[in-house]
Amino acid sequence: MRSFLWLLIGLACAPALLAAPSAELTEPSAGWRYHGLLDRSENPQVAYPTPPIDRGIQRNRTMIQGQLKAIGNQRGPHTLAVNGNPLNLYTDDDGRFARPYAFGAGSNSVEVRSAEGQSLKRVQFYEANNLRTPARIRVVLGWDDPKAELDLHIITPDGQHAFFANTALTNGGGLDPDGVDGPGPEMFTMTAPLHGTYLVYVNYWGNFGDGGYNFEEASNQNEVITSQITLVLNENTVDEKRETFIVPLRAIGDLLLVKTFNY
Repeated sequence: MRSFLWLLIGLACAPALLAAPSAELTEPSAGWRYHGLLDRSENPQVAYPTPPIDRGIQRNRTMIQGQLKAIGNQRGPHTLAVNGNPLNLYTDDDGRFARPYAFGAGSNSVEVRSAEGQSLKRVQFYEANNLRTPARIRVVLGWDDPKAELDLHIITPDGQHAFFANTALTNGGGLDPDGVDGPGPEMFTMTAPLHGTYLVYVNYWGNFGDGGYNFEEASNQNEVITSQITLVLNENTVDEKRETFIVPLRAIGDLLLVKTFNY
């Protein structure tokens, strides 16, 4: 009789034990997005960016929101892959997440992967705003320490410097979003690039915690922070090219030249 009771208890618990990890994406939704659907209020409900560069105020970026389920005690890093650009994804205690992104015109994809690399959810949608110009240069920075604050720096051919204190350049380039609460993304976009040489830098600026920003060496999570920089040229076209660079950072103040390229 006792063995039979344990069998019943085991069968009752089996669905919970065998539940497969999954993900829910509440934004962005699959389908078509048009210029007329944009909400330009202070707190937009549909936040697809118009233009792709937010000019620093970060009001029109898209929030990718969702929840991971049946992941046990594992809080990450999972992976949020946006248009093929993998970013480390961390969640709260309930598995929820919200990360900003500035989508370009054309076809876009969002995929959530488990820490083991299993695809949990994928959404494909088409940004159909005919007034937008596709990004010709996009640089995306992400990193693996949610308690660290890294910054992307771009020098354009005319000598202008895009970074957190100078997000909008007069040549049309700009930084948005500027990740301020770890682990990114930070993104530089240019729709009509100047011809010439571009420089891409990454800086370990400081750390970020419950008390805000700080410069305490031991207040970050990892001894070595792994940053990932993805360079995409002619995004969403037949001429698209992309490169990804893995750069370790060890000390606050590190400023490293990641890539020099010509357009």
